[in-house]
Amino acid sequence: MSKGDGAVHGDYKVPGGKLVVVDLSVDDGGRIAEGQVSGDFFLEPDSALDAINAALRGLPADSGEVMIAAAVRMALGPGVELFGITPEGVATAVRRALESQP
Repeated sequence: MSKGDGAVHGDYKVPGGKLVVVDLSVDDGGRIAEGQVSGDFFLEPDSALDAINAALRGLPADSGEVMIAAAVRMALGPGVELFGITPEGVATAVRRALESQP
């Protein structure tokens, strides 16, 4: 995503944890079209990051933090370990990005 395609950016430092950075774009229907989560955290397995990004796609842009965190948690499933972040931290970064829309 580039700045010219309507992308928005948000970040959040999880208390006692790591930085979560989110870059999103919203389609004309008011849904998240693309989402990219990054930061200085760790996931096990690494493929869990793809699951988080996929969980964001299609969510209504007016989703609250509880709904976003639930979507992330459900996409991760059992056996995934998050080090330095939480689904709620991802949700906070997503909301900050969405609230920065012009």
